[in-house]
Amino acid sequence: MKALLALEDGLALWGRSFTGPGEACGEVVFNTSMTGYQEILTDPSYKGQIVTMTYPLMGNYGINPEDIESPRIQVEGFIVKEYHPYPSNWRARGNLADYLQANGKLGVEGLDTRAITKRLREVGAMRGIISTLDLNPESLVRRARELPSMEGLDLVPLVTCAAPYWWEEDIFGRGGQGPVAQASSLGDLPSPGPPLQTDLQSLWQQRSGRKVVLYDYGVKFNIIRSLKARGLEVLVVPAATPAKDVLALNPAGIVLSNGPGDPAAVTYAIDNVRQCLGAAPMFGICLGHQLMGLALGGRTFKLKFGHRGANQPVKNLVSGRVEITSQNHGFAVDLDSIPDPRVELTHINLNDGTLEGLRHPGLKAFSVQYHPEACPGPHDANYLFEEFIKLMVETRP
Repeated sequence: MKALLALEDGLALWGRSFTGPGEACGEVVFNTSMTGYQEILTDPSYKGQIVTMTYPLMGNYGINPEDIESPRIQVEGFIVKEYHPYPSNWRARGNLADYLQANGKLGVEGLDTRAITKRLREVGAMRGIISTLDLNPESLVRRARELPSMEGLDLVPLVTCAAPYWWEEDIFGRGGQGPVAQASSLGDLPSPGPPLQTDLQSLWQQRSGRKVVLYDYGVKFNIIRSLKARGLEVLVVPAATPAKDVLALNPAGIVLSNGPGDPAAVTYAIDNVRQCLGAAPMFGICLGHQLMGLALGGRTFKLKFGHRGANQPVKNLVSGRVEITSQNHGFAVDLDSIPDPRVELTHINLNDGTLEGLRHPGLKAFSVQYHPEACPGPHDANYLFEEFIKLMVETRP
């Protein structure tokens, strides 16, 4: 089935749908990972985006129930050079096309993904539409230009949980996910609002041991798995949960998760993080890192085309080691804008020199822009979970 991609700068490319008729709108970005398409599809940080894979072949190892990073596919659309309809892998339980169809997502193949990537690197990430319904290039370009910009867009309400829950694993290794907020499209953004009425204190008393609270801005399951694997009990709470309710639990630590959209637009989260700083050890990841930077008085800015892939080189300025990291973000923190001189730069991106990690020793808080849970990706940075536990033990033996 013929499909058309149109970008806001006027570029239009023809391809074909491998998932049937449909249409997808959003910011078009590219990911340089060679594998891990199922984790990429289900990463909530991709909400509002159409993902182009630079590796030419996708679908060859199929789909399985273990590799999901959230309850459903989060990307708006999926662009590949070549789709492989006959997976060959002992873990496969289905194929990519059926998986996308079941989630109502459009997958397109046969486009020149190298040309798309080069254009995005030259011009920057752009709004775009892929469609089998509207095959008029002028019409599709015009509609792409009318889409909302990612700057100023709070997408967290689309992906956060609707009520607090304790993390559990079922026999397939999938997460015991609580209720999830629902919204139909970027044009139907729900208000963050208050979380559902839940007696957090009663819920908190259900577990013993070292307990942490995780603010869910669109968390990837493997972040929670990584915390659980190190003996922590993880209470996941909605993004708009008031700081006073979290602090009343007296948690051993607080984790700020990854998530989509413009961090500066998530004002309620920035306020909550600011109130929690110093009250308990805090660890921020991706969007959580950006929110921590904003809560410390800094600014964020949009990167030209972002960092998305499993091969981003980062230098740890504390140890001097270079880590190969998994990343997915389109915004970054401007370290020079943070007024507190006690904030330390800990990691930088070796490709463009942007900030990848910071810490505030006095407030017992640190954060990284990349994904230490690396799903998919290398495990060079999973030591950060041990650093978080060490900080908690030092604070409360």
